Amino acid sequence: MKKLAALLSVLLCIAHMQSVFAQSTLSQTSTNETSSTQGFTPTTTVPQMQALQSEQGNRIDVSQYMQKGGYGYPVNRSYSVPGHLDRSQVQAYGANLFLSNFEAQRSDGINPDYKIAPGDKISIWLWGAVNFAEVLTVDNQGNIFIPDIGPVRVIDLPAGNLNQTVTERIKSVYVSNVNVYVNLLVATPVSVFVSGPVQRPGKYAGLTSDSALYYLQRAGGIDSERGSYRHISLIRDGVEVASYDLYEFLRTGRLDSVPFKDNDVLLVGQQGPVVTVEGAARYPFKFELDKDVSFGSELNFYARPLSKASHVGIFGDRDTGPISVYLPLAEFDDFQVEDGDRVLFNDDLRADVISIRVSGSYLGPSFYAVKRDTRLLDLLDYIQVDENQANVTSVYIKRRSVAEAQKRMIEESLQRLERSVFTAPASSTGEAGIRAEEAKLVASFVQRAREIEPLGKVVISSGNNIANVRLEEGDEIVIPMKSDLVNIAGEVLLPQAVVHNQEANISDYIAWAGGFTERADPERIAVVHANGLTTFMEIGDGRSWYSSSVQERIKPGDEVIVLPRVDTKVLQAVKDITQIIYQIAVAANVALKD
Repeated sequence: MKKLAALLSVLLCIAHMQSVFAQSTLSQTSTNETSSTQGFTPTTTVPQMQALQSEQGNRIDVSQYMQKGGYGYPVNRSYSVPGHLDRSQVQAYGANLFLSNFEAQRSDGINPDYKIAPGDKISIWLWGAVNFAEVLTVDNQGNIFIPDIGPVRVIDLPAGNLNQTVTERIKSVYVSNVNVYVNLLVATPVSVFVSGPVQRPGKYAGLTSDSALYYLQRAGGIDSERGSYRHISLIRDGVEVASYDLYEFLRTGRLDSVPFKDNDVLLVGQQGPVVTVEGAARYPFKFELDKDVSFGSELNFYARPLSKASHVGIFGDRDTGPISVYLPLAEFDDFQVEDGDRVLFNDDLRADVISIRVSGSYLGPSFYAVKRDTRLLDLLDYIQVDENQANVTSVYIKRRSVAEAQKRMIEESLQRLERSVFTAPASSTGEAGIRAEEAKLVASFVQRAREIEPLGKVVISSGNNIANVRLEEGDEIVIPMKSDLVNIAGEVLLPQAVVHNQEANISDYIAWAGGFTERADPERIAVVHANGLTTFMEIGDGRSWYSSSVQERIKPGDEVIVLPRVDTKVLQAVKDITQIIYQIAVAANVALKD
């Protein structure tokens, strides 16, 4: 472990080393020496710039999507399906309808809208001139029979109106001195058969007033791979008396309320034609078509494309063979979609503006929306800074594309390292044990290295010159703050920051930090500049260093990093690991700790 600590300590010494240097694009235009405290003075006319952040859509490579037929191609699915459904796959529209367990939430109390049915029990009390107390049952003709009154029809009468209706009939006979109280005691249970592609077909008990959803829930819900959400029938004595379309319920909340009777059959039909929707849609699900052939307008009604969607890709099969079509969203309304089609809504319009962020020492807004092809100096003219605080000659950029390239480079190096270590041959048992220990150490190192996220820094300034580079979407312009300090870190006894001294040399700064540690390598000293550039130095006269035959001096805001001396006998893969350490430090300004 001591050897591993010696190796990984390199990481602790290069935490601020930066990324690519745009030497070939350095502008010969120097920073305005006469700038006021308001910062960069406008010198060119640029489009109107607003302090806002323009959101760009996540576009999809449609050609790759079409070549794969939509299968296996990564598409961002932002929807969330609760419960146990696998969100990595496209789910059927309405599949989460039966995950809420509303069966358990049902109350056994009778609501005022419950309609009286044969077999229901009604309690009637009369007192005053006439005394009567009895529990009556609604007969098959829908009546209750009250002595001296006769039959009273109550079938399909809402429970909330029962007392008024029966009381009026009684008082038509007993005009005065009779008080009446009527109450529905028990609703008659019914048994309903649930059949077709459901999870648990069978016979289920409920009330006549229960909805079709209640019985479907009791049966475990519809089989989303085989059952239809659009063709559900209520069959009574062999005749269809009602039909249900759950798509209509999901969109409008309307569901036909038909009282159930004993031995009714709720039949779920077979699944109809299905079209899969992905991409920029509010409802990226599998949709069942109401007909064998439907138009895109119907799919738009249910999928609801996002406002940023501009084009539609359709992949499928026809009698004439496979099809791959890509057309504007407006033309999709009249396009015929069929069973098995996969539809991709895509954001395929390039915005006229891009969003640029500003950080560091600046005044004013932190986001700017500028036209495409705007260059750095054009925007800098509109960013206000305090020249007493901002180091305007050390501006640099953080760029996503550079960060992604650095991430790929690190990953390739890590894979190379794994191959070299995990496949290294051993000539003896002792050597095999050493190789096994090395493999464990390398595996731990690789795991932590893969967690690093590069910053994507682009060095654009040198001296008083700033490269007039073209800006990209998501760029972050960093304007460092002026500093009077020099940081000394790495393999020194007392890492610290000291005030810059014009007369001091490298040896002085290292001495103020307590001098070298026993593991330091005096020949490997790095200096990180405020503009993001990292230079490895060879000590000359002690006051300056040489890089690419250009002599430089230590400036305020620089950081001196003394790197450790690595024992090449520690591991077989020292060279590869050292390379990765430098790549990570340059790309991400991050040091791994053991």
